[in-house]
Amino acid sequence: MTTAITAHTIFRAEGFSCPSCVHKIEKQVGRLKGVTNVEVHFASARIEVDHDESQTTVDEIVAAIARAGYTATPSAF
Repeated sequence: MTTAITAHTIFRAEGFSCPSCVHKIEKQVGRLKGVTNVEVHFASARIEVDHDESQTTVDEIVAAIARAGYTATPSAF
C-alpha cells in the first residue's frame, strides 16, 4: 500500500470582492480528489490547500480556482 504524501500549498488570489468568494473557492477546490483541507483567507487573499500531490496537482487546483472565477498563483508565503 502506498502512503499518501500530503502537500501544503499556498496560493495568492486576485479578484476577491466579498466574503462569499470564500465559499465559492472552498467548494470548487474541495471537490478535487486528494484535497483534504481548503482555507481561504479573505483579508489577505491567501488560499491554503492540503492535498495529495499524486492525486491533485497544483495546476489542477489553480484551474479549480479559475472555475470559481478567480486567478491564483502558487506562493512561497
